Amino acid sequence: QLQLAESGGGLVQAWGSLRLPCAPSGGIVSISYMGWYRQAPGKQRELVALVSTGGGARYADSVKDRFTISRDSAKSTVYLQMNSLKSEETAVYYCSLQDVRIRLYWGRGTQVTVSS
Repeated sequence: QLQLAESGGGLVQAWGSLRLPCAPSGGIVSISYMGWYRQAPGKQRELVALVSTGGGARYADSVKDRFTISRDSAKSTVYLQMNSLKSEETAVYYCSLQDVRIRLYWGRGTQVTVSS
């Protein structure tokens, strides 16, 4: 069974930076997309950024020019570099993977807390 291991969350001051890595393990799939979503307390889970195997990236409008998603194809690891973090971006950040059979996998999430 494929699992996604997230790390890198924690407490950061407003306008600070964090880098979230996510690596799959425990299974072999052909990946279409990997990415990050987040869910703040009392809110729905929302897309942050996605990257395809071809390298194309998609971002939520709210994070463009501040966040960068990248992928190490050799390790199948995806990274989310978050700069200039805002307090309202406090949330649980979830790694996701969609394979070529359109099956979607989720990590358990990593907490990011941005203090104002």
